[in-house]
Amino acid sequence: MNTRSKVLSFLRNIFFAYLLTAILLLGLAFLLYRLHLNENQVNMGIMFIYLASCFLGGFLSGRVLSKRRFLWGLLFGILYFVLLLLLSFCVHHSLNHSFPGLMMSLLICAGGGMLGGMLS
Repeated sequence: MNTRSKVLSFLRNIFFAYLLTAILLLGLAFLLYRLHLNENQVNMGIMFIYLASCFLGGFLSGRVLSKRRFLWGLLFGILYFVLLLLLSFCVHHSLNHSFPGLMMSLLICAGGGMLGGMLS
C-alpha cells in the first residue's frame, strides 16, 4: 500500500469517526431532552462517545494499515483530539476547558484509538 492511499484511508477513517460522533451526540441530545439528564450524566455520555469514536477509528486504521496497529490507533486518537480541540477553538474563540479536563479527553481519545488499533 503506497503512502497516498494510506493517508486517504486515514482521512476516511477520521471522517467516519466524526460521523459516528455526530450521530451519537444527536442521540445523547435526544436523551437529554427526553430524560432530563444531569450534567454528570451528559459528561459521561460525551466521554463514552469520544471513546467509541476513537475506538472505531483506531480499529479501522489498524485493519487497513496492518503494521504497528497500536501506533496507528494512538496516532488516530491524538489526531481526533487535536481536530476536536481546533473545532472547539474555532467555535468558541477560546479554550473554555480546564487543563485536567483536556488531559482526560486526550487520554480517552488516545487510549480508545490505541485499543481499537490493538484489537484490529
